[in-house]
Amino acid sequence: METNTQTKQTKQQQIKPIPIAIAIMIGSFIGLFSETALNMAFTNIMEDFHIDASAVQWLTTGYLLVLGILVPISALLLQWFSTRQLFSASLIFSIAGTVVAALSPNFEILLIARVIQAIGTGLLLPLMTNVILIVFPPEKRGTIMGMMGLVIMCAPAIGPTLSGLIVDSFSWNAIFWICLPLLIFTFCFGLVYMQNVSTITKPGIDILSIILSSIGFGGIVFGFSNAGEGAGAWGEPGVLVPLIAGVIGLVLFSIRQFKMEQPMLNLRVFKFSMFTIGLLMVFLCMMLILSVSILLPMYLKGSLLITAFAAGLVLLPGGIVNGIMSPITGRLFDKYGPKYLVIPGFVITTVLQAVEIPLLLNLVSKEK
Repeated sequence: METNTQTKQTKQQQIKPIPIAIAIMIGSFIGLFSETALNMAFTNIMEDFHIDASAVQWLTTGYLLVLGILVPISALLLQWFSTRQLFSASLIFSIAGTVVAALSPNFEILLIARVIQAIGTGLLLPLMTNVILIVFPPEKRGTIMGMMGLVIMCAPAIGPTLSGLIVDSFSWNAIFWICLPLLIFTFCFGLVYMQNVSTITKPGIDILSIILSSIGFGGIVFGFSNAGEGAGAWGEPGVLVPLIAGVIGLVLFSIRQFKMEQPMLNLRVFKFSMFTIGLLMVFLCMMLILSVSILLPMYLKGSLLITAFAAGLVLLPGGIVNGIMSPITGRLFDKYGPKYLVIPGFVITTVLQAVEIPLLLNLVSKEK
């Protein structure tokens, strides 16, 4: 028993958490940056490939759809493959998707490339959270989670700004060519510094759980995406059928997970109110960030006819503030806990959102 404890301590001392965190965060940053970076080029892509707005938005919706399907399944992959294997696979998918996207001769190939990119990001995001919680002690997790928040919140926010400058100066293909060397660097950096820190248990693979999870998460994302094509779309079969299938799939998936001794996704954590509330808050924050970063650039460029870079500058202040506040908030979390940070944060967000919506509606009405 004492020997096992000493062995565990020795392994813990041999782990170098900082290089591991750097490698994973850079890769995740580029992946999340890719989520919204292409939004600023939507109007250019629509012109080049002669498609409409409902088609081009699938470059982002398809990306998020793959994430919605793959992220729950990644809980199983983390138990079957080592940290280095998953990290390498995620970067290989990201690099391959980026190259194909940069060389895309038509919209269909570009969409396939985005799906390949999303597979890489879908593997890397859960790995980031899992590895960081393993390699850092509890007293340092607030600080490192703040840095992780910088990646999760800042990357989608600054994506439109940087891509706007790129699109105005070059073409939309350049967005992918600029990301490519960063991905290759991250892959090489990870090959040198990434260590296997997770425990491989190889639990049984429940095919039915994977199918139900894919139908559930995929159906809901697909349904809401179709609904976004117009106000009257909510009553259409293309919206109702995926949404109903998604809800049924999630209900059946949840029931099955609670009955299994070794579930694919441990939903029992929702019994802890702090976890459930925290997850709901993250969901709301990401919904706000992504909705603004997708819709606002299209309106600014398509309706107000301003340049891509100028449209990106509208979103830049939020990205800068996120980048500054995330590490600071992480340190405050270590010192004071979540209560004194979460409540003021959501009050400020709610008040500013209530002020922003009437202003935007007034702007739209004047433009009409």
